[in-house]
Order: sequence, then structure tokens, then C-alpha cells
Amino acid sequence: MSGVGGETKYRMSKRIVIAGGGTGGHIFPAIAIANALKEIDKDIEILFVGAKGKMEMEKVPQAGYKIEGLDIAGFNRSSLIKNIGLPFKLVKSFLQVRSIFKKFKPNAAVGVGGYSSFPVLRSAQAKKIPTFIHESNSFAGRSNIMLGKKATKVFTGTDGMEKFFPKDKIIVTGNPVRAGIARSLITRAEGLKFFSLEEKKKTILVVGGSLGARSINEAIDKHLGELLKAGLQLIWQTGKLYTPKTTTGGGVWVKAFINQMEYAYAAADIVVSRSGAMTVAELCVVKKPVLFVPYPFAAEDHQTVNAKQLVNKNAALMVKDSEALDKVVPIIIELAKDENKQAELKENIGKLAITNADKRIADEIIKNIR
Repeated sequence: MSGVGGETKYRMSKRIVIAGGGTGGHIFPAIAIANALKEIDKDIEILFVGAKGKMEMEKVPQAGYKIEGLDIAGFNRSSLIKNIGLPFKLVKSFLQVRSIFKKFKPNAAVGVGGYSSFPVLRSAQAKKIPTFIHESNSFAGRSNIMLGKKATKVFTGTDGMEKFFPKDKIIVTGNPVRAGIARSLITRAEGLKFFSLEEKKKTILVVGGSLGARSINEAIDKHLGELLKAGLQLIWQTGKLYTPKTTTGGGVWVKAFINQMEYAYAAADIVVSRSGAMTVAELCVVKKPVLFVPYPFAAEDHQTVNAKQLVNKNAALMVKDSEALDKVVPIIIELAKDENKQAELKENIGKLAITNADKRIADEIIKNIR
């Protein structure tokens, strides 16, 4: 890491650490911010810092960036005995960050949420290095709230965040959407060909995040025959924690993870999804009729808040997680038959799209480290 470009290049170019991950909702916006920084200044040095064993250790290198992993984990609520080593891991992660900073000498640190954000940004603040936080949700996480007090700027996905962060530090930017999705020119026909599906049938895209959504998955598994009988076909991302009863074929494409979401969005006529902040941002950009099934155990039930904001603007449909098993598929089938409702939902969700959040964030970061 320290040898790339040499010390001379380090002195000439800006060096920015981006910390966080754990889920796609943190990783993909972070990559979007990194790409936007590179567009402003191609000589910027960017280093990601994540948690060992988490998906950022795979996804960040795939995007062409270097990443260092920390030995850190979060509090385990289901098994208190597993938390015995947490203080040791936290201390070790701070020592690892100190070593990373000594080699990389960052001019700024950006935190996007996830286990690694806290030690990286806290260490940067102790060294008086400018720090920036991106909070995508309508309810801020505890780490971000603590870090926000000394942050240079706090970028938020929604307004009304003054209850969590100092008002003078907040900039409402919206949530960054992956460039591959925001700027995609892929046609419906190309998307369907990618998944080996038919053009003449309506296509339902089912996603539950990188870990999957049990209620959605079980609903699809139970009523898959009804979906297919209604003449629909399916692109189904189950997440890594769920094993479906069916396999790819016969109008169904099913895998744990979709690496090329731009093709899935292009192919989809209707989407069934959780309502995390980043997913909502993407669906607004791609303008798809969507049925939200909010994850009910998210902090302060913010996924329900996210979904209701769109439902109240006639920009989405919603069903409760507890009612998903027997309601999701009938609602999908009904919506698939109603072309007018689909058009109405597409028009209204498209009005809420923000396509330049990554650039706005990158501009502010550059402005504040010169």
C-alpha cells in the first residue's frame, strides 16, 4: 500500500480513507462516492477500510479499489457470551487503524456506516483530520451520532436530521446510487436476455437485500406456482441465508446474489423489496412499480417510515412483514394485470429520484480538504 506511487505522489495528491460496510446499503454508496471523487480528480488516492469477513472485502476490490480489513465485530444480541472478546477487538482495530494511517497518511476520512467506521473516524478526529459522515437512513445509527459531533460535515439522505446531528454540519444530499444503475442504458430486452427470460411475459424482480428477507422468500416459495400460472416470470435474489425450494429454469432465475443489478432493474416490470434507504433511492431512479415489505426490526422501524413516505405519495405499495406470506403474491398478480396502476406508480416514484448525490458529496469533501 505505502509503496504504490511512492511518497512523492502521496505528497502531490489527496488521500482519502473511506470506512464502513457490512451490507450493500453501505458498500455501494461508498463506491459511488469514491468514483465521484475520482471523476473530480483522477489523482486522488482512495483506500477503503472494512471489517474482515464482511462483504466489503469482496465487493470493494471488484470495483477496483484497495481495502484493508480490521479485526472488529458488532455487539451480538442473540449470544452475550460471544461479546467477551469485543473490547479486545476494538482495541486491536484502533491499533490497526493507527498502522494504516501511518502508511497512508490520509487527508480526510469518510464514514458510511458499519463496524469499521467508528475506529477509523474516531482516529481521524483525534488527529484533527477532516471527517465526513454519510447517514442514509431517516434514523441515525449510534456510532454516527457520536462521530457527528466532531465531524466536518454530515451528509444525509433525508431532511429532519437535526435531532441527531449539529444543524450547521448537515447537508441534505440524498443517497448515492451506483453509477451502473443511475446511468444505465440497458434495455428491457437486454436485461431479459441476460437472465434467459421471455420478452412477452411480465417479469417480477424479488430482492431482500444481501442477506435476504425471510418473509418475502417464504411467500415466493409458497406461492410460486400461482405466480407462474398467472403468466409471470421471476428474477429472485434470495440472499445468502435462504435456500429456496426451486432452482433456475421454467421462467424462474434464482440465486443468492445479483452482481449486475442494472440488468435486473432493466428486465423488471414490477419489484418486490425491503425498503432500506439505498434500495428506495435506486428504485426511484429506475422508476419501477414496487411492493415494499419493510423489515420490522430495523432501528426505530425506519424501513416502514421509508416505505410510507412513498405510499403516501402514491409512489409505491406496501404490505406488512407479518402479512407477507399470503398477501405478497396476490398483490403482485393483481398489479401485473393493472397497467394504469403500474404507470401511475412509475410516474410518481420517478419524481422522487436524486441522481447526483454522489457528486454533491464528493464536491463537499474536496472543498473542505483544500
